[in-house]
Amino acid sequence: MPELPEVETVRRGLAALVEGKIVTNVVVRYSKMVSPKAEIFAEELEGKKILNVRRRGKYLLIDFSGDYTMVSHLRMEGKYSVVDRHEEYGKHDHVIFELDDGKDLRYNDTRKFGRMNLVHTGEELQVGGLKTIGPEPTPETLTLEYLTHQLRNRKRGMKSFLLDQSMIAGLGNIYADEVLWLSKIHPQQISNTLTDEEIEILRESIFEELQLAIEAKGTTVFSYLNADGHAGSFQNQLHVYHRQGLPCQRCGTPIERIKVAQRGTHFCPHCQVLR
Repeated sequence: MPELPEVETVRRGLAALVEGKIVTNVVVRYSKMVSPKAEIFAEELEGKKILNVRRRGKYLLIDFSGDYTMVSHLRMEGKYSVVDRHEEYGKHDHVIFELDDGKDLRYNDTRKFGRMNLVHTGEELQVGGLKTIGPEPTPETLTLEYLTHQLRNRKRGMKSFLLDQSMIAGLGNIYADEVLWLSKIHPQQISNTLTDEEIEILRESIFEELQLAIEAKGTTVFSYLNADGHAGSFQNQLHVYHRQGLPCQRCGTPIERIKVAQRGTHFCPHCQVLR
Protein backbone atom coordinates (compact mmCIF):
# COMPACT_ATOMS: atom_id res chain seq x y z
CA MET A 1 0.00 0.00 0.00
CA PRO A 2 1.39 3.44 -0.86
CA GLU A 3 2.45 5.27 2.28
CA LEU A 4 2.93 8.99 2.94
CA PRO A 5 6.06 9.48 0.74
CA GLU A 6 4.44 7.72 -2.21
CA VAL A 7 1.16 9.60 -1.88
CA GLU A 8 3.02 12.90 -1.47
CA THR A 9 5.02 12.12 -4.61
CA VAL A 10 1.79 11.40 -6.52
CA ARG A 11 0.30 14.64 -5.15
CA ARG A 12 3.22 16.73 -6.37
CA GLY A 13 3.13 15.11 -9.78
CA LEU A 14 -0.61 15.58 -10.20
CA ALA A 15 -0.45 19.17 -8.99
CA ALA A 16 2.04 19.98 -11.74
CA LEU A 17 0.08 18.12 -14.41
CA VAL A 18 -3.60 18.86 -13.74
CA GLU A 19 -4.09 21.91 -11.53
CA GLY A 20 -5.93 24.58 -13.52
CA LYS A 21 -7.34 22.06 -16.01
CA ILE A 22 -11.10 21.68 -16.59
CA VAL A 23 -12.81 18.30 -16.51
CA THR A 24 -14.90 18.02 -19.68
CA ASN A 25 -16.16 14.47 -19.15
CA VAL A 26 -15.90 11.66 -16.61
CA VAL A 27 -16.02 7.98 -17.51
CA VAL A 28 -16.63 5.55 -14.65
CA ARG A 29 -15.96 1.97 -15.72
CA TYR A 30 -16.27 0.44 -12.24
CA SER A 31 -19.14 2.06 -10.39
CA LYS A 32 -18.33 0.62 -6.94
CA MET A 33 -15.18 2.72 -6.87
CA VAL A 34 -16.96 6.09 -6.63
CA SER A 35 -19.42 7.80 -4.33
CA PRO A 36 -22.06 9.12 -4.86
CA LYS A 37 -23.46 6.94 -7.65
CA ALA A 38 -21.45 6.95 -10.86
CA GLU A 39 -23.96 9.05 -12.83
CA ILE A 40 -24.10 11.74 -10.14
CA PHE A 41 -20.33 11.62 -9.58
CA ALA A 42 -19.68 12.22 -13.28
CA GLU A 43 -22.36 14.86 -13.68
CA GLU A 44 -21.16 16.93 -10.72
CA LEU A 45 -17.56 17.02 -11.94
CA GLU A 46 -18.16 17.80 -15.61
CA GLY A 47 -17.18 21.39 -16.33
CA LYS A 48 -15.35 21.81 -13.02
CA LYS A 49 -11.81 23.17 -12.78
CA ILE A 50 -9.18 21.33 -10.74
CA LEU A 51 -8.09 23.96 -8.25
CA ASN A 52 -5.74 22.15 -5.91
CA VAL A 53 -4.30 18.73 -5.13
CA ARG A 54 -3.71 18.18 -1.41
CA ARG A 55 -2.77 15.28 0.83
CA ARG A 56 -3.77 14.21 4.33
CA GLY A 57 -2.00 11.12 5.59
CA LYS A 58 -2.37 8.50 2.84
CA TYR A 59 -5.37 10.27 1.26
CA LEU A 60 -5.33 12.53 -1.80
CA LEU A 61 -7.72 15.50 -1.68
CA ILE A 62 -8.52 17.07 -5.04
CA ASP A 63 -10.38 20.40 -4.87
CA PHE A 64 -12.66 21.40 -7.74
CA SER A 65 -14.52 24.60 -8.53
CA GLY A 66 -18.10 24.61 -7.34
CA ASP A 67 -16.97 23.76 -3.78
CA TYR A 68 -16.35 20.08 -4.40
CA THR A 69 -13.51 17.95 -3.04
CA MET A 70 -12.74 14.40 -4.06
CA VAL A 71 -11.21 12.21 -1.37
CA SER A 72 -9.14 9.49 -3.02
CA HIS A 73 -7.52 6.53 -1.27
CA LEU A 74 -5.17 4.47 -3.45
CA ARG A 75 -5.37 1.40 -1.19
CA MET A 76 -3.12 -1.44 -2.37
CA GLU A 77 -2.55 -0.90 -6.09
CA GLY A 78 -4.10 2.43 -7.10
CA LYS A 79 -2.24 4.68 -9.55
CA TYR A 80 -3.00 7.96 -11.31
CA SER A 81 -1.50 8.83 -14.68
CA VAL A 82 -1.94 11.61 -17.23
CA VAL A 83 -1.95 10.36 -20.83
CA ASP A 84 -3.00 11.49 -24.29
CA ARG A 85 -6.69 10.84 -24.89
CA HIS A 86 -6.07 8.73 -28.01
CA GLU A 87 -4.34 6.03 -25.95
CA GLU A 88 -6.52 2.97 -25.52
CA TYR A 89 -7.88 2.29 -22.05
CA GLY A 90 -5.91 -0.21 -20.04
CA LYS A 91 -7.72 -3.23 -18.64
CA HIS A 92 -7.58 -1.74 -15.14
CA ASP A 93 -8.31 1.91 -15.99
CA HIS A 94 -11.48 2.33 -13.95
CA VAL A 95 -12.11 6.09 -13.70
CA ILE A 96 -11.15 8.53 -16.44
CA PHE A 97 -11.27 12.31 -16.15
CA GLU A 98 -11.12 13.88 -19.61
CA LEU A 99 -9.41 17.28 -19.46
CA ASP A 100 -9.74 20.36 -21.63
CA ASP A 101 -6.15 20.10 -22.91
CA GLY A 102 -6.82 16.84 -24.75
CA LYS A 103 -5.34 14.63 -22.05
CA ASP A 104 -6.90 12.15 -19.63
CA LEU A 105 -6.32 11.78 -15.93
CA ARG A 106 -6.78 8.04 -15.47
CA TYR A 107 -7.07 5.99 -12.31
CA ASN A 108 -5.76 2.44 -12.64
CA ASP A 109 -6.23 -0.21 -9.97
CA THR A 110 -5.61 -3.91 -10.61
CA ARG A 111 -7.34 -4.98 -7.40
CA LYS A 112 -10.19 -2.45 -7.49
CA PHE A 113 -9.71 -1.55 -3.82
CA GLY A 114 -9.29 2.21 -4.33
CA ARG A 115 -12.15 4.56 -3.51
CA MET A 116 -13.16 8.10 -4.52
CA ASN A 117 -15.65 10.06 -2.44
CA LEU A 118 -16.97 13.36 -3.79
CA VAL A 119 -18.13 15.73 -1.06
CA HIS A 120 -18.63 19.44 -0.57
CA THR A 121 -15.38 21.23 0.24
CA GLY A 122 -15.12 21.54 4.01
CA GLU A 123 -16.67 18.12 4.60
CA GLU A 124 -13.69 16.07 3.42
CA LEU A 125 -12.40 15.38 6.92
CA GLN A 126 -15.65 13.54 7.69
CA VAL A 127 -14.88 10.84 5.12
CA GLY A 128 -13.77 7.40 6.32
CA GLY A 129 -10.48 7.30 8.18
CA LEU A 130 -10.02 11.07 7.94
CA LYS A 131 -12.47 11.46 10.82
CA THR A 132 -9.96 10.12 13.35
CA ILE A 133 -6.63 10.68 11.62
CA GLY A 134 -3.68 11.80 13.74
CA PRO A 135 -1.25 14.65 13.12
CA GLU A 136 0.97 14.83 10.06
CA PRO A 137 4.54 13.67 10.81
CA THR A 138 6.19 17.08 10.61
CA PRO A 139 8.11 18.97 13.33
CA GLU A 140 5.29 21.53 13.53
CA THR A 141 2.42 19.06 13.95
CA LEU A 142 4.01 15.99 15.57
CA THR A 143 5.30 17.68 18.69
CA LEU A 144 7.49 15.99 21.28
CA GLU A 145 4.83 16.69 23.89
CA TYR A 146 2.10 15.02 21.83
CA LEU A 147 4.19 11.96 20.99
CA THR A 148 5.35 11.52 24.57
CA HIS A 149 1.79 11.79 25.87
CA GLN A 150 0.45 9.22 23.40
CA LEU A 151 3.26 6.74 24.09
CA ARG A 152 3.12 7.11 27.87
CA ASN A 153 -0.65 6.60 27.98
CA ARG A 154 -0.73 3.41 25.94
CA LYS A 155 0.55 -0.10 26.46
CA ARG A 156 1.04 -1.19 22.88
CA GLY A 157 3.77 -2.73 20.81
CA MET A 158 5.67 -0.04 18.92
CA LYS A 159 5.03 -1.43 15.44
CA SER A 160 1.29 -1.48 16.16
CA PHE A 161 1.48 2.06 17.55
CA LEU A 162 3.22 3.45 14.47
CA LEU A 163 0.75 1.77 12.11
CA ASP A 164 -2.23 3.34 13.90
CA GLN A 165 -3.32 6.25 11.70
CA SER A 166 -5.14 7.86 14.62
CA MET A 167 -1.76 8.28 16.35
CA ILE A 168 0.37 9.49 13.42
CA ALA A 169 -0.85 9.99 9.85
CA GLY A 170 0.83 8.35 6.90
CA LEU A 171 3.19 5.73 8.32
CA GLY A 172 2.75 2.18 7.03
CA ASN A 173 4.58 -1.12 7.09
CA ILE A 174 7.74 -0.11 5.24
CA TYR A 175 8.48 3.10 7.08
CA ALA A 176 7.49 1.77 10.50
CA ASP A 177 10.16 -0.93 10.14
CA GLU A 178 12.73 1.56 8.90
CA VAL A 179 12.04 4.13 11.61
CA LEU A 180 12.28 1.52 14.37
CA TRP A 181 15.62 0.31 12.99
CA LEU A 182 16.95 3.86 12.89
CA SER A 183 15.78 4.36 16.48
CA LYS A 184 17.15 0.98 17.70
CA ILE A 185 13.71 0.10 19.08
CA HIS A 186 12.33 -3.44 18.87
CA PRO A 187 8.99 -3.59 16.99
CA GLN A 188 7.37 -5.36 19.97
CA GLN A 189 8.74 -2.97 22.60
CA ILE A 190 5.82 -1.71 24.68
CA SER A 191 5.12 1.97 24.02
CA ASN A 192 4.97 3.16 27.63
CA THR A 193 8.43 1.69 28.38
CA LEU A 194 10.33 4.00 26.03
CA THR A 195 12.78 6.39 27.64
CA ASP A 196 12.67 10.13 27.03
CA GLU A 197 15.79 9.79 24.88
CA GLU A 198 14.26 7.00 22.79
CA ILE A 199 11.14 9.08 22.17
CA GLU A 200 13.23 12.02 20.96
CA ILE A 201 15.26 9.77 18.66
CA LEU A 202 12.08 8.10 17.37
CA ARG A 203 10.52 11.45 16.52
CA GLU A 204 13.60 12.70 14.68
CA SER A 205 13.91 9.37 12.85
CA ILE A 206 10.34 9.71 11.56
CA PHE A 207 11.10 13.12 10.09
CA GLU A 208 14.44 12.02 8.64
CA GLU A 209 13.12 8.82 7.05
CA LEU A 210 10.05 10.36 5.45
CA GLN A 211 11.97 13.34 4.08
CA LEU A 212 14.57 11.09 2.47
CA ALA A 213 11.84 8.88 1.01
CA ILE A 214 9.99 11.87 -0.45
CA GLU A 215 13.22 13.15 -2.00
CA ALA A 216 13.67 9.70 -3.61
CA LYS A 217 10.07 9.84 -4.89
CA GLY A 218 8.97 6.97 -2.68
CA THR A 219 9.63 3.26 -2.48
CA THR A 220 8.77 0.80 -5.25
CA VAL A 221 8.76 -2.72 -3.82
CA PHE A 222 5.97 -4.19 -5.94
CA SER A 223 4.03 -1.93 -8.28
CA TYR A 224 4.00 1.70 -7.10
CA LEU A 225 4.42 4.32 -9.84
CA ASN A 226 4.20 8.11 -9.57
CA ALA A 227 1.98 10.34 -11.72
CA ASP A 228 4.62 10.38 -14.48
CA GLY A 229 4.58 6.58 -14.65
CA HIS A 230 8.00 6.20 -13.01
CA ALA A 231 9.02 4.06 -10.04
CA GLY A 232 10.43 5.55 -6.85
CA SER A 233 14.03 4.78 -5.85
CA PHE A 234 13.97 4.69 -2.05
CA GLN A 235 13.95 0.88 -2.09
CA ASN A 236 17.68 1.23 -2.76
CA GLN A 237 18.11 2.93 0.62
CA LEU A 238 16.08 0.58 2.81
CA HIS A 239 17.90 -0.78 5.87
CA VAL A 240 15.66 -3.66 6.99
CA TYR A 241 12.43 -3.93 5.00
CA HIS A 242 12.51 -7.07 2.81
CA ARG A 243 16.16 -7.63 3.80
CA GLN A 244 15.61 -10.72 5.96
CA GLY A 245 18.74 -12.88 6.06
CA LEU A 246 20.98 -10.05 4.86
CA PRO A 247 23.51 -8.45 7.24
CA CYS A 248 22.44 -5.44 9.26
CA GLN A 249 24.11 -2.37 7.78
CA ARG A 250 25.03 -1.23 11.29
CA CYS A 251 26.33 -4.38 13.02
CA GLY A 252 26.37 -7.21 10.46
CA THR A 253 23.81 -9.41 12.25
CA PRO A 254 21.33 -11.08 9.85
CA ILE A 255 18.02 -9.22 9.61
CA GLU A 256 15.04 -11.23 10.88
CA ARG A 257 11.41 -11.24 9.80
CA ILE A 258 8.49 -11.89 12.17
CA LYS A 259 4.76 -11.19 12.19
CA VAL A 260 3.67 -8.19 14.26
CA ALA A 261 0.16 -6.73 14.12
CA GLN A 262 -0.50 -9.23 11.31
CA ARG A 263 2.18 -7.59 9.20
CA GLY A 264 5.54 -8.89 8.04
CA THR A 265 8.08 -7.07 10.23
CA HIS A 266 11.82 -6.74 9.74
CA PHE A 267 14.38 -5.88 12.41
CA CYS A 268 17.93 -6.47 13.64
CA PRO A 269 17.95 -8.70 16.74
CA HIS A 270 21.26 -7.24 17.88
CA CYS A 271 20.54 -3.52 17.41
CA GLN A 272 16.86 -3.70 18.39
CA VAL A 273 16.74 -5.60 21.68
CA LEU A 274 13.37 -6.28 23.29
CA ARG A 275 13.51 -5.21 26.93
